[in-house]
Amino acid sequence: MASDFNFSRRSKRGRLARNASINVTPLVDVMLVLLIVFMVSAPLLTVGVPLNLPKATAPGVLDVQAPITLSLDVEGQLFLGGEGPLEPQTIIPLLEVATDGDLSRKIYLRGDQDLQYKRLVALLAQLSTAGYTALSLVAEPEG
Repeated sequence: MASDFNFSRRSKRGRLARNASINVTPLVDVMLVLLIVFMVSAPLLTVGVPLNLPKATAPGVLDVQAPITLSLDVEGQLFLGGEGPLEPQTIIPLLEVATDGDLSRKIYLRGDQDLQYKRLVALLAQLSTAGYTALSLVAEPEG
């Protein structure tokens, strides 16, 4: 029994009929290039405040949700993500919006290694009083 599905049918005049198919190879190439570009550029966009972080030997933390990062620079200026500098009294309302009211959401604290310790303790106390207890300090790996 002959198959009715034939890719190269001959027309009545003896020439090959046109095959109307879509070539998706260029589309796949473009999508792979875009994927690589976004994979390389995404980690660079997470935190925009340049700090001199202290060194530590602890392993990194894996988190599925997008990180919420609070940064304190050497002058004690406060940044939420890349936004700032912020006033200390505005940080709790901004965190409520960023966490959608979820007090158990993990917050990463980045502080310059030359920052006065009392400023970091004051921020920790402010966050703890507001109910945020899932706090993690960020450091750079040694070496």
